[in-house]
Amino acid sequence: MYALNRTRAHLSALLIALGTIAGTPAAIAQSDARFAAFIQSLWPEAQKLGIARATFERETQSLSPDLGLPDLVNPGRPEKQRGEQAEFVQVPSDYLKETSLANLAAQGRALAAKHKDTLAAIEQRFGVPGSIVLAIWGRETNFGAAKLPHSALRALATQAYLGRRKDQFREEFLLALKMIQEGHITSAAMKSSWAGALGHPQILPSGFYKYAVDFDGDGKRDVWNSVPDALATIANHIRELGWQRGQRWSYEVKVPANVDCTIAQPEHSFAIGQWVQRGYAPLGRQPSAADLKAPASLLMPEGTYGPAFLTTKNYYALKDYNFSDLYVLFVGNVADRIAGGGAFVTPWAKTTQVRAADVEAMQTIMTTRGIYKDKVDGRAGMLTRSALGAYQKSNSLKLDCWPSTDVLRHMQSSR
Repeated sequence: MYALNRTRAHLSALLIALGTIAGTPAAIAQSDARFAAFIQSLWPEAQKLGIARATFERETQSLSPDLGLPDLVNPGRPEKQRGEQAEFVQVPSDYLKETSLANLAAQGRALAAKHKDTLAAIEQRFGVPGSIVLAIWGRETNFGAAKLPHSALRALATQAYLGRRKDQFREEFLLALKMIQEGHITSAAMKSSWAGALGHPQILPSGFYKYAVDFDGDGKRDVWNSVPDALATIANHIRELGWQRGQRWSYEVKVPANVDCTIAQPEHSFAIGQWVQRGYAPLGRQPSAADLKAPASLLMPEGTYGPAFLTTKNYYALKDYNFSDLYVLFVGNVADRIAGGGAFVTPWAKTTQVRAADVEAMQTIMTTRGIYKDKVDGRAGMLTRSALGAYQKSNSLKLDCWPSTDVLRHMQSSR
């Protein structure tokens, strides 16, 4: 094995000497040789995790980078498209389609009946309702029916080598090797998304070690084939993110006509009962006596257009599972429907959204003016929408807290 490694090293040096033109066979081989050298450099860290040399060699000897993955930064090649999830680039009316919500909810109700006893036991242990668990399962992998297209080891190794979050994926790749070493799964069966998410719950290897549960009692944490294990893993994850037993995730409300949309962010928090007293009228489901005392913040996902919500701590537990308001609204509404509820009362306004690059330009300008103090990432989240509203107010523009080409033009012309 060590002789083989020496041969690889000599071959790498030869290929590096030959590969002078990007895109030529020699250059591609050079890239692969550098990738192989990078993988070999991980051996000391792998050894510290208890991975045997034989396992490391067996699982890495045939690895090559998957240059077709998104979110890569590869010198000498055109920049790959960012791996943006739909949650971050679609407007609410596109992401929260009635047909998608209704179809998943119908499947979820059937599965709620099929796994009634398991879900009841999961809720008793973890405090997370079965409807929430099922909604996440449905959104992540279509209740386990989705076919994951990538080799997890190859995807994680490529992201560790060329991805935008190299350090994170370096750790995930090593933990994936540890999972194989410990016999949780074989590399052949370890299929994933482009970002290395595994199994029915779509968790990374680090998530497997933090949250995976053996709920069927067979001695294995099998998030690939055991429905009880997969569902309990989702519930355990949500609980560890701060889920409050017995509390709803949100209440849809009708906002006052003169609402100031800049307050629709987590820093502005009051008891739900106080919001109601201020004119934020619940629509559909009415808050319980306990929830009237619970702290909540205002969410206006479409600015002054579309529905508004009072969001509890459980909303943010779900958001920590997937950092997207639209994701939380999707799984929350599917969960409500599984439990007997219905659609959003207020229709989505079918707004249009500017390009991510334009949102990033707005964030940059607002940062320089001290209005915006969060990440410049091209995503129009809560804090971006609130900052946009502050800009609109200070410049006597229409107050709607929504990114538009008109607001961007105004920012650029007044710089």
